[in-house]
Amino acid sequence: MRSRRAHRRGNRKERVPFPGPVPRPQRAVSVERVEGATPIRLPARATRGSACFDLAAAEAVVLARGRVTLVRTGLRMRAPPGTFLEVRPRSGLSTRGVLMVNAPGTIDRDYSGEVRVPLTYLFDGSYAIGVGDRIGQVRIVPDLPARFRIRRVRPVATRRGGFGSTGR
Repeated sequence: MRSRRAHRRGNRKERVPFPGPVPRPQRAVSVERVEGATPIRLPARATRGSACFDLAAAEAVVLARGRVTLVRTGLRMRAPPGTFLEVRPRSGLSTRGVLMVNAPGTIDRDYSGEVRVPLTYLFDGSYAIGVGDRIGQVRIVPDLPARFRIRRVRPVATRRGGFGSTGR
């Protein structure tokens, strides 16, 4: 007859496996639909492992080379206390020549206007964005208190040069 042995998990002995990940507290981002804008889905993660929440276009636009177009989302957003929102580009669009020009964009806690995503097209011709197309991502960022003081900043021998100084 076999004896019941404890399963080794890490550096502890446990009789049963841990039931799953520890739940993280969720923060609520306040979202309001802009009157007159096409209703679109609220920002959501594409997968459980996604770091950001996808933003969709609330209007159809045609991007042209060399011109910046502010694409409407039809949403106003307010970050939870102690945080701010960051709008980031989608890598899938960048491979097609569509870039977010001020990436990342910051949505301050005291901003209450519609979130718009500034996009441009790199190639010849144009690129069509449809209503509901994913045009950016929103990330919730902790807003850490800080102050700036005049002090001596000693150079670090391995990091001189800036702007690509680390090589490829």
